[in-house]
Amino acid sequence: MYAVVFCGGKQHKVSEGDVVCVELLDAKEGSEIDLDKVLLISDGTNIKVGAPYLDGAKVTAKVVGAKGGEKVKIVKFRRRKHHQKVTGHRQWYTVLEITGIAG
Repeated sequence: MYAVVFCGGKQHKVSEGDVVCVELLDAKEGSEIDLDKVLLISDGTNIKVGAPYLDGAKVTAKVVGAKGGEKVKIVKFRRRKHHQKVTGHRQWYTVLEITGIAG
């Protein structure tokens, strides 16, 4: 059984026991959260598709923690102007462990 959920502007295909990284959520480590924006649920033979979301469907997940992604370097360079600027960005993610799919 798997589901497609919408979280943080992205769609994630999840099933029970999966560990996924989503955009940073305001949730404490060890807490349970419900993802109610479920787009699709499939159990192998039956497929339920929402328009855009399924009513009454939810995916429960446990917050494992937060982690940083890979660092991205941003380089601004102007040729012949004696100007070079290097900065970086590191996006933070929330790690979720999927515990149940209902719907």
